[in-house]
Amino acid sequence: MSLLRVRDLHVHFVARDRYDQVRVARALNGVDLSVDRGEIFGLVGETGAGKSLTAHAIMGLLREPARRVGGSIEFDGRELTVISDDELNSIRGDQIAMVVQSPRTSLDPLTRVGEQIARIHRVHREASAEQAQARALQMMQAVGIPDPQARMRAWPHQFSGGMAQRVLIAMALVNDPQLLIADEPSTGLDVTVQAQILDLLRASVRERQLAALLITHDLGVVAQVCDRVGVMFAGVVVEAGPVEQVFTQPLHPYTRHLIGSSPDRLTLGRGAVRAGAAPDLYNLPPGCPYQNRCPRAQPVCQGELMPLPVDEAHGARCHFPEPGP
Repeated sequence: MSLLRVRDLHVHFVARDRYDQVRVARALNGVDLSVDRGEIFGLVGETGAGKSLTAHAIMGLLREPARRVGGSIEFDGRELTVISDDELNSIRGDQIAMVVQSPRTSLDPLTRVGEQIARIHRVHREASAEQAQARALQMMQAVGIPDPQARMRAWPHQFSGGMAQRVLIAMALVNDPQLLIADEPSTGLDVTVQAQILDLLRASVRERQLAALLITHDLGVVAQVCDRVGVMFAGVVVEAGPVEQVFTQPLHPYTRHLIGSSPDRLTLGRGAVRAGAAPDLYNLPPGCPYQNRCPRAQPVCQGELMPLPVDEAHGARCHFPEPGP
């Protein structure tokens, strides 16, 4: 059984406009995905597809006006959507950990780096100050921070972007979590440092037999480190499967378009794709959200949205799946 199973997850943004009328943006519209132990599952899609929102929903970090209005989030056989805030807090940062983008703004600028790592350990493990400091030092060594004894007492502003990201990874791994969520962990880093961070994440998953959900807009990152991939569009995973199969035999027209448009030309979508704006989340059409851009669209696509065949190794939400470049 998968360590993480998300089924039919719906999240809405509910707000009032200047005329005091309630408006609802349907941001997630039935997300389905699963992550197994020892694998890295990549979640890709264009800006606004719902990738980071999915991660925040899994972590229980949704804040108004975002609301989960349906769906299941099951972790290690436990349904997270029905447990108390205290129970969720005991899981978050311990059994489930998250690495965010922008490490410089994620670290507390007024607290030394070693203390920040130690504090996470003490909260969940009831360790003494000495034990927590020793664990923090161990983790700084594990993530490849040079001269960790001295860097324990350094301030966040004294770290480069790549080293600050290593600190966040050390904080995420300090309690040996089962699930690691990494949201754009290499964004803003130069190519060499990016490769080092991705290698570190991959090695950590393999050595510790974690399950990892990697959120990225970079298809090259997915090809480099992920085992399986889910492709998101308008709050829905429209295709999922092993990376090699999805990249060489995409089933959904959006997947072909996305990969064909990538800067590094992992070209799987050279066929014609109709132009069109992204769907309005405040007024989503029934059926497939990609229908106004899809070269295969038929009247049936305006009906009920196809389910994602989650029990298949490679599947797509499409009435007319067509493998091939």
